[in-house]
Amino acid sequence: MTLLWINLVVVFLFSVSARYFAKTVPDMGRSAYLKPNKLLVFGACLSLILISGLRSGIGDTYNYRNIFETKDFTWEYITSEGDIGFGLLQVLIKNYISEDSQVLLIITALVTNVLIIMVLYKYSRLLELSLYVYITGGLFLISMNGIRQLLAAAIAFTAIKFLMSGHFLKYALIVMFASFFHKSALILLPMYFLVRLKAWSKATIALIIFSVVVVIGYEQFSALLFTALEDSQYSAYDEFAEGGANIIRVAVEASPLFVAFLGRKKLKHLFRHSDFVVNMALVGLVFMVISTQEWIFARVSIYFQLYQLILISWIPKLFRSKDQKLIYLLLIVSYFMFYYYESVVTLNIEYISEFLTW
Repeated sequence: MTLLWINLVVVFLFSVSARYFAKTVPDMGRSAYLKPNKLLVFGACLSLILISGLRSGIGDTYNYRNIFETKDFTWEYITSEGDIGFGLLQVLIKNYISEDSQVLLIITALVTNVLIIMVLYKYSRLLELSLYVYITGGLFLISMNGIRQLLAAAIAFTAIKFLMSGHFLKYALIVMFASFFHKSALILLPMYFLVRLKAWSKATIALIIFSVVVVIGYEQFSALLFTALEDSQYSAYDEFAEGGANIIRVAVEASPLFVAFLGRKKLKHLFRHSDFVVNMALVGLVFMVISTQEWIFARVSIYFQLYQLILISWIPKLFRSKDQKLIYLLLIVSYFMFYYYESVVTLNIEYISEFLTW
């Protein structure tokens, strides 16, 4: 974990410095906002890429490396695996760049983190807070475990521009491209119409009620869902019995949304596109609530947790000026405690690298 802690410090210091040396420019429906220093943001991004790309272990990393090094990526094999885009990416890397699986990790880490930071750079109010929660909230760790899905989520995240501008076709094309790396990204297509509604409307209440009903009647819901998926590549998930997600994680997901609800008028004034971000984060919370019954549903929430990184960066600004520093500090401490609890106490994460040692 030592290198992961160092990475957290490095990323936070670089991104804080990027805001300190920021330029003030007009945009996003406000009189002005801070545009972080790109060179310093690059430093934060580089740290994330190196830590992720130069790892040897963590989660499914070994399986990805083993498949890359041992499989013959014929068209038949690629199509049989389902996610064609990721198969073709491996073909390109293996045939034209390197047969070393470490290169696969570096390239996927590069693409995933660059795309996420590009979006956060544009829409986050406090970029360092978004990146801090990206690490301490667990998404960065997931990017080193569920490589395909985080890659797909990062690609789909770039469609936020068209979600906000109302260009469905462009939004759909990006989401469909992301689905070639992980088919679950297609869930973002119908969400386009739901999240473009006003935040905290009747649709919001319906979502919350839906999540509660599903939890109460989970057996009936899961039976119906997996019947619909029985002929798909996800039918095997019916056999999962890994238990539900930790209720603490649900509370972590819900807290920023609760504050956003209390400060909804000010948030709308400060950030005119906030409805889309809030609604996406709320959908993620719904899936997280359902995942208390079966952990597999937490995977779906990954696509929406990226939007919460934007939302969390606006939370301090919803308070009075004299209270903002305290709220900022509370967020830093709270997420640090959660990161320690999840990574050290619960998961006992061990970071292994052949290149980076401490």
